Amino acid sequence: MGAGHDPVASSPRHNLPGSGATWAVLLIGLALLAALLADHHTRQLQLGPLLLLAGLVSAVVCGLGIPILRRLRMGQTVRVDGPRNHQSKSGTPTMAGLLLVPCGVVLGGWVDAGDGRLLLLAATGLGFMTIGGLDDWQSLRQKKNQGLRASTKLLLQGLVAVVFLAKATRQGWLPTQVSFPFGGVLELGPLIWPLGLWTFLAESNATNLMDGLDGLAAGCGAIVLLGMAIQLMVRGNGGDPALAGFAAALAGAYLGFLVHNRRPAKAFMGDTGSLALGGVLAGLALLSDSLWALLVMGAVPMAESFSVVLQVGWFKLSRRWWGQPRRLLRMAPLHHHFELSGYSEVTVVVGFWLATAASVVLGLLLLAG
Repeated sequence: MGAGHDPVASSPRHNLPGSGATWAVLLIGLALLAALLADHHTRQLQLGPLLLLAGLVSAVVCGLGIPILRRLRMGQTVRVDGPRNHQSKSGTPTMAGLLLVPCGVVLGGWVDAGDGRLLLLAATGLGFMTIGGLDDWQSLRQKKNQGLRASTKLLLQGLVAVVFLAKATRQGWLPTQVSFPFGGVLELGPLIWPLGLWTFLAESNATNLMDGLDGLAAGCGAIVLLGMAIQLMVRGNGGDPALAGFAAALAGAYLGFLVHNRRPAKAFMGDTGSLALGGVLAGLALLSDSLWALLVMGAVPMAESFSVVLQVGWFKLSRRWWGQPRRLLRMAPLHHHFELSGYSEVTVVVGFWLATAASVVLGLLLLAG
């Protein structure tokens, strides 16, 4: 959000040691270790192999596909009101979500071919990917960082969400309650529909806003997906291995893309990948009665979304009250605020990864309680 800000960033004063590649390798290694530890705890070899396989497939497919995107001139147009040091990223291939998302949903769907919930999740992810693709394509056509109208995008997202909710309800897959830590349960009945619709819109747009730095959305998204997968395996009544496996496969796909997306990024996932990420997370949480877990584990993308809402709201209110617009942040979403405060891009990204990992750990601890 560029309202009332100067996008000139000073030279980074705060730098983590190590390159983007080093931190990406560390994240991938720790994610695989966490998946294998969860498998050891549950005595089921479910998450680790899927995470590794999907990661390898995604890395190879993206590696082969990115040069094609470049030849097709699918170059990103960087927002003109963004940090000036981002202008060098203009022309980097975008829409790589077309490469990574199918890797995750296809492998995830094979976890249990007889489970219709996985097919529904795959279709939902591809539906949101298509909306993001239309948005990205419109941006490329206009050579501006503006795609579909916000109202059009929200309408299309809502339509996919309604189809998901209708199918899940008809098949009896959609729980009508929200479970909380320590045994609390809130029965919603038909009200699960408006809550479900809001979850789809909020989550997909939050992950979309998070896709603004090299490796940010891919890394944070993979961490949340893996956290959801682990909680689906370790919770009571034997867990839900099918949904957990789907989440692990998609997490692996985003980690495989991170090989090419870490700083300096060779490609961006675009709305094609970020909307699909949020759509699958929302669908996964609704099918598994894990809305509370998603709320906690997805705190970072939600903070990104709220930062935009607060920035815009305060800008308008301050102009009305004092006749002079003011801002809460140097720039929104939140990751740009830290960039313009003197933190290097790698430092901001790794910090957000750590914050996401902490929120996942908190979610698992609350689940254990």
